[in-house]
Formats: sequence, C-alpha cells, structure tokens
Amino acid sequence: MARRRQIYEGKAKILYEGPEPGTIIQYFKDDATAFNAQKKGTISGKGVLNNRISEHIFTLLGQIGVPTHFIRRLNMREQLVRQVEIVPIEVVVRNVAAGSLSKKLGIEEGTQLPRTLIEYCYKDDALGDPLVSEEHIACFGWATQEEMHDIADMAIRINDFMCGLFAGIGIRLIDFKLEFGRLWDGDYSRVILADEISPDGCRLWDMATGEKLDKDRFRRDLGGEVEAYQEVARRLGLMPEGADTTVLDLDTHRKKRSKD
Repeated sequence: MARRRQIYEGKAKILYEGPEPGTIIQYFKDDATAFNAQKKGTISGKGVLNNRISEHIFTLLGQIGVPTHFIRRLNMREQLVRQVEIVPIEVVVRNVAAGSLSKKLGIEEGTQLPRTLIEYCYKDDALGDPLVSEEHIACFGWATQEEMHDIADMAIRINDFMCGLFAGIGIRLIDFKLEFGRLWDGDYSRVILADEISPDGCRLWDMATGEKLDKDRFRRDLGGEVEAYQEVARRLGLMPEGADTTVLDLDTHRKKRSKD
C-alpha cells in the first residue's frame, strides 16, 4: 500500500495523513536528539519501544478520564491519533530537581522539590524553547486562560497517576514534558493531551540504585540507552523477560528470518 502524504517531520516522529478525516498517523523514529538538536544520534529500536510505552500510558490515562489524541496502535512504529491544533506551549512537570532546573538555580540534582513545579516553555527550536510565564502566554494569545486552567489541572492529574504507576515498578518519576492540542468541533474546541509520553520526554530513575532509565543516558554519553528503554518497557509488562525474543528492528528481523 502506498505511503500516505507526509504532513510533518520532527526530531522523533513523522506525521502522515490519516485514513479518515480528522486523523493522523504518528510514526516513531529511532533518531535521538539533545540540546535542541545540537547533539544527534540513533538509538536502535527506540521508536518501537516508545510507541508501545506511549500507547500503554495514554490508554491508562484515557481510562481515568484524561482526554487524549490517542486512538489505537497500528503496528510496531505507528499509531493512529486524532488531528489537533498543537498549543505552542511545552509543559514541564517537575517533582525532583534535575537537568536545567538544577543548573539554573544551583539546586543539587536529585533534591526532592517542596511541591510539584509546573513550567511552561514556548515551542520554538530556533529560540531554544525558552521558559515563559503565564503572563507571556496570555499576552501573546498562545492559549486562553480557560485553556491554561485545563492544561494545569490535567498536568497535575497526569503527574499524580504517573508517579503511582512508576513507583509501583520501582521507578522514581523525576520530571516529564507534556504537549496539548485543541480538538475542534465546528467553532468550539477543547484541549486534550497530545504528542507522546515515553523515556524520551521523562526522567526516570531506578528507586533502588538511582540509575537513569531515560534519554539522559544519550544526553550525557552514559551508554546503555537501548537497555534502559527496554527496562522501562519490561517493568511496565510490555516486553517478555527474554529481550532477545522481542522484535525491535523489523528489517533486521526479516533478514534473520530469511536466513533461518
């Protein structure tokens, strides 16, 4: 079947025209970037793992009443989602000091924050996704006050759920990013969760050892990126204990099958 029209290509995903009006096919790539794409590389099988992990989390969030763009997973690397108008704000939810927060404020990484902190960044790679306030958002009309209330409420609810989800499998949720989109119905719209939730956009530390199980392994040249992503998927019950039995790269799998 011919590939449908490509709509957009980002750092980690490609979006294609969906089979029905109002739908998009979201394809997960193995490409890895850091520091606003100043560092680039590939994590073999990352797209497959992120597709499964994001599907799992979005499905669970939908079950507790969080509206999302997710419809269903189509195959190893693609999922069908609702077409939305992305709100140009990246929402960062922080439970523990790490990354840029530690650097900017001189707080030791790993310090538990007194309360959950929500930060907003203006989505613009050329500008480095600068940190902005709710006043900036209101002033420039990036989102209405009502939309920001909905976004903040959903962010806290998602954080509460995910903290429990990951704690149950021995992982500490340090921080994560969210994106939201407007789902239009005629002249009216509502804000729903969009994009993905995966180790690409979350900091996940093993509760017992403090080992990083996320993209920081790539950012900081720690190595073991694939193994870390696999470990998250395994603990979530998305991979069998024997990782060798799980297909992460379809081309490699086909070549192996043809030799057998």
